[in-house]
Amino acid sequence: MAKMTKSALVAAMADKTGLSKKQVDGFFAGLSEMAYKEVKKSGEFLVPGFGKMVKAKRKARMGVNPATGAKIKIPAKTVVKFRLAKAAKDAVL
Repeated sequence: MAKMTKSALVAAMADKTGLSKKQVDGFFAGLSEMAYKEVKKSGEFLVPGFGKMVKAKRKARMGVNPATGAKIKIPAKTVVKFRLAKAAKDAVL
């Protein structure tokens, strides 16, 4: 089975909701824009029943360059993670 592309997702949601593809595409664009702004501002964004995007800090650590084997220092940085909701895990697994 092939992976679902964005256009396939938009078409499927348009069929399911009765909205136009343009409206569904606009909804997804608005949702992602809102998620990015909210994570940047407050550190998390919740999609009920699906999961939560959270901003997390990674500590500095030592790593190894695989090509040379030399030890390198990896600096601390902020990353975005997605935590799947329990309901989503239960439905899929």
